[in-house]
Amino acid sequence: MGSVADPTDESMREQISQEIDVDDNDDIEEVNNADPSGSAKKKKKKKKPKKKRVEQSDPPRIPLSKIYTDGNYPEGEIQPYKDDNVWRTTSEEKRYTERMVDQNPEETYQSIRKGGEVHRLVRQHARKHIRPGMSLKEIAENIEDGVRALVEENGLEAGIAFPTGLNLNHCAAHYSPKSLDTTVVSQGDVLKVDFGVHVKGRILDSAFTMNFEPTYDKLLEAVKAATDTGIREAGIDARLGEIAGAIQETMESYEVEVNGKVYPVKTIENLSGHLIKPYQIHGDKSILLVKNDDPRKMEEGEYYAVETFGSTGRGRIVEGGECSHFAKKVDAPKVPLRLTTAKSLLNTINKNFGTLAFTQRYLDRAGESKYILALNHLISQGIVEEYPPLFDQRGSMTAQFEHTILLRPTVKEVVSRGDDY
Repeated sequence: MGSVADPTDESMREQISQEIDVDDNDDIEEVNNADPSGSAKKKKKKKKPKKKRVEQSDPPRIPLSKIYTDGNYPEGEIQPYKDDNVWRTTSEEKRYTERMVDQNPEETYQSIRKGGEVHRLVRQHARKHIRPGMSLKEIAENIEDGVRALVEENGLEAGIAFPTGLNLNHCAAHYSPKSLDTTVVSQGDVLKVDFGVHVKGRILDSAFTMNFEPTYDKLLEAVKAATDTGIREAGIDARLGEIAGAIQETMESYEVEVNGKVYPVKTIENLSGHLIKPYQIHGDKSILLVKNDDPRKMEEGEYYAVETFGSTGRGRIVEGGECSHFAKKVDAPKVPLRLTTAKSLLNTINKNFGTLAFTQRYLDRAGESKYILALNHLISQGIVEEYPPLFDQRGSMTAQFEHTILLRPTVKEVVSRGDDY
């Protein structure tokens, strides 16, 4: 075993202090075992090759878990609370509460953020490729294939949160194409695209509107501005009725000129944003879009879909057309089912969707066939609820923008915010 030379020896100090030339890529770990002649041996440590970050494909199909391997997903836009809640941003107590939630894998933040990143990537591709001449079915399947791949669809663990809504013109919501749908997007159409992602039942709900020529640009601008107003006014202790009043004021400050005629933009008064709960897209609190006296407040830890709808029509929707949105009721009664096919269908719904919304194409994909009678029986027994398409008056145009916000203890996080809206 060699010995280390005494550094008090003058000749040895000179030898050790001499500059040693090495390649820039070599790391000298230590100088050791200097022999009596004064030469020094150097032990070199090879650098480990850096791991390359996986790049997302186009169209997006690489699971996010392959990219964010540590399980930490990008935050959304952070907005401070207003007025009496500004103190929360710097509160040590609230920061501690937030850390405890963030570190619990069963809690909300990372699940919703993963959904937010899936939504951003999928819609980025969709917005780039949706164009006149495409069928609604093609658009829906492209979006859904992206969501399923990125979130790694796995029954009730992760997947699509509700049917992809592709709502044209005076149809404001709840239309999803069926397997044989041949509807094609036209140049003059106004298309609302509404889709959601869930991770462990935490639902990310976000929507946008596209048009392909400028006639209704102001309509889209009004609705986007109204949604941003709702987000700005939302927060812990904010009253739902007052948020609605601010949304309405912003929306109805716009007008649209079509063929020389001016139309005021009207808020669709019987649609609303909503509280989101685990595996439940519509919670028990709503953010109406017109001023009202609802005194209830938003609370810490809640998360909401802030969505607004504007119209050049009457500003009120009615149900119509064939239903494509269904969901098992959260409080579904336990009743005896006389149809064997209804029992089988309910088992499929429980296994694949639980209380999340679904459409006929999703039942087809789950292996169900000839299920119409069984589905109608579940509806008649109060187990499954229908959500038919919603229309303003024919000839009018409607638009929608929507974001999911998370009311964290310290700040408000707009989880679905992206560069596009």
